[in-house]
Amino acid sequence: MRLTKITGVVLAVGISTCLFTNCSSGAKEKSSEKGAKSTDTTAIVEEEVNLRTPVDTAKYNQLIKANANGDTTGKWPVKNQPIPLDGAILPFKRIVCYYGNLYSKKMGALGEYEPKTMLSMLDKEVARWNKADPSTPVQPALHYIAVVAAGDPGKDGKYRNRMPFKHIDSVLNIAKMRKNMIVFLDIQVALSTIQTELPLLEKYLAMPNVHLGIDPEFSMKGGVLPGRKIGTYDASEINYVSGYLANLVKKHNLPPKVFVIHRFTKKMVTNSQNIKLRPEVQVVMHMDGWGEPDLKLGTYRHFIYSEPVQFTGFKLFYKNDLKKAPNRLMTPEELVKLKPRPIYIQYQ
Repeated sequence: MRLTKITGVVLAVGISTCLFTNCSSGAKEKSSEKGAKSTDTTAIVEEEVNLRTPVDTAKYNQLIKANANGDTTGKWPVKNQPIPLDGAILPFKRIVCYYGNLYSKKMGALGEYEPKTMLSMLDKEVARWNKADPSTPVQPALHYIAVVAAGDPGKDGKYRNRMPFKHIDSVLNIAKMRKNMIVFLDIQVALSTIQTELPLLEKYLAMPNVHLGIDPEFSMKGGVLPGRKIGTYDASEINYVSGYLANLVKKHNLPPKVFVIHRFTKKMVTNSQNIKLRPEVQVVMHMDGWGEPDLKLGTYRHFIYSEPVQFTGFKLFYKNDLKKAPNRLMTPEELVKLKPRPIYIQYQ
């Protein structure tokens, strides 16, 4: 892995393994951020559309069974999972999102393109998914890296940079350009901890339209610097996060939070069988990494399908997935054939 410094903000870039390179594949500062205006967070008013749709238990069970897509091993659907609180997004909708950072043109479409262009591109992906699986309407989203692993230790020696709140506010404003769009905030802790970083985003996570992602790849243990090896989260840390989110949901009377965990190796998540499920939180184990279709399918099979948690996700890279033959992205039509069908789709 190489780490590149950009005008005082150092962003983590790709990490090579025998399987994949992670979600961050480079960093270069944007010269401008047109359309991404800063606002006072307290002035942001979220649209509460369908946030309190009652959950039909029979329908929920029917959908998770259908989402298992004919699996006969007994792994899917996950047994004894709680029925979510009213307003749950999954499995009633499939989340399709763009990922990135406003400082970088190389960390994803969110940041690479001006907002109107980016949203127009996302609209086309949403339409493709709606066509591929009309039974599962798409919930569009933006997934913003709010805490970024860094090549510079910073003042506290933690090798991570917290993005300015004005940038998070900008992403929330961009999301308001589409009806009912939701936002994910993503955390790469590096030498910090999730217990330190998560509470700093509480004012955003207390909003009904803001959800969470965490990246084990950059959760470093034993003082190892980010980029030197792939990091890890244990089930105990994941349970801390889901418990924190559950408390926010109860405190603020919110619909369930969607909680995305990136994964492309076995050791990135340890003791997954001990991950606790809660009615306030919907857990997505997300296949994160680039490569040719056969490689991506193998990773999904070994590290997502074989260790069931609750829901699954799948990541597609506009550039890195094209590097090896057959030099193409997998299609929605291909992905809806997987067992189980991924319910969260991320484009970078």
